[in-house]
Amino acid sequence: MIPRSAVFALALPFASPVLAEGFLISPPLECDLEKDCDIQQYVDSDPSSDAMDFTCGALSYDGHKGTDFALPDRARINDNIPVLASAAGRVSGMRDGMADSGYSSATADDIDGKECGNGVVLDHGNGWETQYCHLKQGSISVKTGQEVALGETLGFVGQSGKAAFPHVHLSVRQDGAVIDPFDPDGTVTCDTPGDSSLWSLRPEYRGGGLISIGFSDAVPAYNAIKHGDAAAPSLSVQADALVIWGHMFGTRADDIINLSITGPDGMVISDDVTLTKTQAQAFRAIGKRGRVDWPAGTYTGTVTMIRGLQIISQRSTDIEIR
Repeated sequence: MIPRSAVFALALPFASPVLAEGFLISPPLECDLEKDCDIQQYVDSDPSSDAMDFTCGALSYDGHKGTDFALPDRARINDNIPVLASAAGRVSGMRDGMADSGYSSATADDIDGKECGNGVVLDHGNGWETQYCHLKQGSISVKTGQEVALGETLGFVGQSGKAAFPHVHLSVRQDGAVIDPFDPDGTVTCDTPGDSSLWSLRPEYRGGGLISIGFSDAVPAYNAIKHGDAAAPSLSVQADALVIWGHMFGTRADDIINLSITGPDGMVISDDVTLTKTQAQAFRAIGKRGRVDWPAGTYTGTVTMIRGLQIISQRSTDIEIR
């Protein structure tokens, strides 16, 4: 793989250099990209067995053919977040009925050949298609042959098919060729990424960030964080420990995660954790055991993600100890 620090132009073999004038798309979710959802994976712009996104960053994996708009945890699936048509078109295909079980060794056989899970394909004319994958079981509200408007609800976000987390995977194609909506001219230029776009209003690129943070009385299980069950609403003054945790995406080796807790009497704990590898998702936690009763009152936890000299994400949350 060519080093990401290099300045170069790379022509992509799977992208079409000829774009139909006037075809633009909107995001398939209405959400705040710093609070309610995140774009966690982009189209793979590296034709080798390595992977990189359109900025020459690490938010992709080998052969990834779409853009992943992710919810923070599985509990949000129950909120029925609408998946929206990114452009007006006609439904040319759909599938429903697959469970929101996610991908694992136990589900691999059932998912084989149906990696998109519950999904919809829209035909926009002039060879353009969009595809929406991993929708919630039983939520798809359109039928094959139906005309849909820009922004019309197609279904809800789920975790069906080959999905490691709840999200909608949006693929864009022209004449069957994969098009990256962030760089549709098919040329990745690391010093000036995304100099072309299919977005009517292009979503901001974030090279990683915090998905969620929370307090607990012990270091939580990772599955509890991913399911949305890890954050305690309040704690007792007799809690065994006071822990702040942060769940992140797009982490890189040498990123620094600062976690801190401040209470009614001032700083309780603060520590820096240096990450050792690049990961699609990760979590870290620090805490302090209670030797005597915690002072009652409001405690503030802050998690800061630092890359080099730049803060790339920071969140705070409060909890009452009674």
